[in-house]
Amino acid sequence: MRVVVQRVLASQVTISGEVVGKIGRGLNLLVGITDSDSEAELDWMAQKCLDLRIFPAGEAGRFDRSVQEIQGALLVVSQFTLYGDCRKGRRPSFDRAANPALAEQLYDRFVDKLRASGLTVETGKFGANMQVAIENDGPVTLILER
Repeated sequence: MRVVVQRVLASQVTISGEVVGKIGRGLNLLVGITDSDSEAELDWMAQKCLDLRIFPAGEAGRFDRSVQEIQGALLVVSQFTLYGDCRKGRRPSFDRAANPALAEQLYDRFVDKLRASGLTVETGKFGANMQVAIENDGPVTLILER
């Protein structure tokens, strides 16, 4: 499982001109699922995203608070291209990305685990062609992998 975590002031997902998910301050999560992912990866990644201290407590700009501590929101977007392998040829290979049926099931369970935190969790639409607007704060962007 790979997640690109972006600290945002705002983020939204649009499909065919319609906004389907929108948040203010919080985290934008781009989520890639591979076929070897299990409940253990989902649990670890959800907890890591919720507990990761990347928000400042004051003017100093230190990373002191988590999204839970600031009562932020999360926008979760499926992103199979995180498993694109570009080492050979000119076209990425997506052999390591989970098949869509499994990936959607695991993605939905990951979102449910985040929602269990009580925070606002918005999503895109699995498998759709989405436009994602991200107002990155900092910018702070991290890559998590398990």
